[in-house]
Amino acid sequence: MILQQHHSTKPVIEVRSLTRHFAKRKAVDEMSFSIQRGEVCAFLGPNGAGKTTTIKMMTGLLEPDSGTVLYDNIENRSNRHDLRRLIGVVPQHNNVDKELNAVENLKVHGLLYKMRGKALQRAIDESLEFAGLTEHKHKPASKLSGGMKRKLVIARALMHQPKILFLDEPTVGLDPLSRRKMWAFLQKINKERDCTIFLTTHYIEEAERLSDRVIFIDSGKIITQGTAASLKQHLGPFVLEIESEEVQHEFFSNKEHALQRLTHISHDSISGRIRDTTLEDVFLHFTGKRLIKNA
Repeated sequence: MILQQHHSTKPVIEVRSLTRHFAKRKAVDEMSFSIQRGEVCAFLGPNGAGKTTTIKMMTGLLEPDSGTVLYDNIENRSNRHDLRRLIGVVPQHNNVDKELNAVENLKVHGLLYKMRGKALQRAIDESLEFAGLTEHKHKPASKLSGGMKRKLVIARALMHQPKILFLDEPTVGLDPLSRRKMWAFLQKINKERDCTIFLTTHYIEEAERLSDRVIFIDSGKIITQGTAASLKQHLGPFVLEIESEEVQHEFFSNKEHALQRLTHISHDSISGRIRDTTLEDVFLHFTGKRLIKNA
């Protein structure tokens, strides 16, 4: 595992055999993994894979049927006040109060965390400045763009200075330019605030750009995990895509071998192309399925 220099070797979060059913369907199936302090870890998988259910159990919003979540070796309980201060949670949908302006939305959150007076005002000002929303602070949330609303939701989660930030599909619904701005903002949070980030996504490029480690999930189970580079290297950095009656993929450790194979198989009924291996290829290799979207 390749980690940034500020990471600790001790996991800040340990998930052990987490399981959750809805009716007869097992949404999360005996899931176990750990997250290092300072790491950006991405849960990558298609819609319905169990990503949101997992994040809800990790943050105390949903009780697991079995299994445990440990923070610094202490079990997570929904009534733990210290846990609420340790983590910030950004849900999949923008749940800001549209009738309130940016300052008022942040103030409500601060009051819920028992912030008062000058400390509350300082936290509001710092959060707005950090998110680049100062000049929009008096706008009703309903008048903010999609990207600004998303930044406001994240700024709100940062108000009490959490050390761990959970984000469920942080850029869903954003246009490509806003999505890339959001990636830069999340990288800033990780580096400047030394904040551990755990995010769910079904965007290949998002996971590759942001994460130190990717955990692939499908049907409530972990399929494989590692750095984006190590996962692609494991298959082979180059893929030969062979088009005949069905598209087939063959992986190679170097481009010369791929070229030799392409030359050997090429004829009228078969064509092929060589390209770099992607995380989409990794997911397809392990599950036989494609992820729904690319960024």
